[in-house]
Amino acid sequence: MTFANVTHVAVGVVLNDQDQVLVSQRHPGSHKGGLWEFPGGKKESHETIEMALQREFREELGITPVTFYPFTKILHHYPEKSVLLDVWVISEFNGIAEGKEGQAIDWRDLSSLNPADFPEANAAIIKRIRLPRDVAITPNLDSIEKVVALFELYAKQNVQLVQFRQTQLDSDEYSNWYGKVKTIAQSLQMKLMANQSIDTFPSELADGFHANSQTLMRLENRPVTSSKLFSASCHNLGELAHAQKVDADFVTLSPVNPSEKYRAGAELGWDQFSKLAAQVSLPVYALGGVGSEHMELARSSGAFGIAGITAYLNPRL
Repeated sequence: MTFANVTHVAVGVVLNDQDQVLVSQRHPGSHKGGLWEFPGGKKESHETIEMALQREFREELGITPVTFYPFTKILHHYPEKSVLLDVWVISEFNGIAEGKEGQAIDWRDLSSLNPADFPEANAAIIKRIRLPRDVAITPNLDSIEKVVALFELYAKQNVQLVQFRQTQLDSDEYSNWYGKVKTIAQSLQMKLMANQSIDTFPSELADGFHANSQTLMRLENRPVTSSKLFSASCHNLGELAHAQKVDADFVTLSPVNPSEKYRAGAELGWDQFSKLAAQVSLPVYALGGVGSEHMELARSSGAFGIAGITAYLNPRL
């Protein structure tokens, strides 16, 4: 199938300060009529995605997107047609949303979104838009007891997604620890991603797999099924583009600010972070010298959230 046979659709995911998303109901006589959707419409040949979003949202909802950035691209084949969903997050708009074409609209909590209420192509959007804003990365620890204390600290900060990174362990030790830590994470309702060699990571237990930048650039395809999360560490446009090519669910981009891990002067700064993040359609997390106090700045710079080690640590641990 050629690109000419695919309907290119501009889709806007409008999020408010309460992490609610704007959805609208498709008209009964339309394709997948009666189901809910993230608003948008077909991109005309002369339009950019930004132009299409602004036109569609003015016509359908009476609002004008002001701050928006690429989030993900989804190619989906229905029996009757194929669509390329070019999905952007809209974090600021002018006007008050209403169904200008008689369609029902609603603001829904992200946790309440049910893929069965949406066209099939929207399932991947829901999976990614429900990613938490915080991703904690574990420091190296010397005992399971300290891991337990750390996860209790994460729970107090409402962390829901943890990348389990323990570079001091060999593959057998890591798998043994991971099994024990997964039980802890489950009891606290956290998802636990493995950060280990792709050949030896505990795939049956893991909620997902995180690839460092070296592993990422060796990958030719997505290393885990769509039922699991896949993320990667990126530091430049080449790595970001490759992560998108191998269908990562999200990436970290670092270092944003000065950090002990990186040499002096290696930091991107928020302007460069924003420019890089805007060139890929992936949820991008800011990493490196960032903390909860940077969340608003990160999101205004095109980040979906923040990730880090020290950002979630208590100095006593």
